Parts: sequence; structure tokens; C-alpha cells
Amino acid sequence: MFTGEYHHSLDSKNRLTVPAPLRQQNSGEDDRFVLTRGLDKSLFLYPFLEWENLGERLKKLSTTRSSIRAFLRILFSGAHQLSLDKQGRITLPQNLKDFAEIREKVTIIGAFNKIEIWSEEIWDKYYQEKRAIFEQISEKIMDVGI
Repeated sequence: MFTGEYHHSLDSKNRLTVPAPLRQQNSGEDDRFVLTRGLDKSLFLYPFLEWENLGERLKKLSTTRSSIRAFLRILFSGAHQLSLDKQGRITLPQNLKDFAEIREKVTIIGAFNKIEIWSEEIWDKYYQEKRAIFEQISEKIMDVGI
């Protein structure tokens, strides 16, 4: 389970260091990941085994619906398999960097079964907006028996 919030910067070669606590939270698994387009202008970084599990679940969706086809196409067309280098870094492909509007400063968050990578500016705005309704969202989630 990935948790925490971290602030980093891209280097001149679009490399991003995955914070050590997040690397440690992935311990016991290999260093392969899949990076793809996420939601709300973020990027999703899945451990490879979690990506495979997601793929198995997504296979069960009916592709006769256009919205499902569109979702699968966008998710998988943006997917890049990568491994951490010896310094614990990944390289962000330019198309994903552009999608998430990442320039230099990045916020990396642990998001349960995946890591999310955000432009620091977009994350700050998102956080301020959603923080205000956090209690309302919590009440709805807790009402469903979690």
C-alpha cells in the first residue's frame, strides 16, 4: 500500500526520483512499473504486478460500449513499462509529461495501490478544492459500510 506526499523536481533529462519510502513500500516486488495517463491531469505509476491485476479486471469489461473502448484506448495507449534505475529514478516520456502539464516541480503521492505523479501546481489546486469537501466525501464513503 502506497502512502505519503513528496515533492521533487525533474532533472534536465526528465528523470524523476521515486521517493525512497515509496520504493520501500513496494519492497518484495520487482522494480518494474507501468506509467500511464491518470485522472485529473495526473499520471498513474503502477507496480508491474498491480498493472497485470488491473488488466485482468479490465478484460471483463464489455467493449461493445463506446465509453469503455475509449477509456481502455486512452489508458493503454499511454502506458509505458519502465524500471527504476540504480538511483531509483524513472524517465517521464514527453507525451505523458505534456498530458499532466508537468514542467519541473512535481508532487508524488501514495494512492493505495499505485503512485500518482502530479504537477505541483495542479496538485496544490486540486488538494485545496477537495480538502474543503473531504468530510462530506468521508461521510458518503463511511455510509456504504467501509
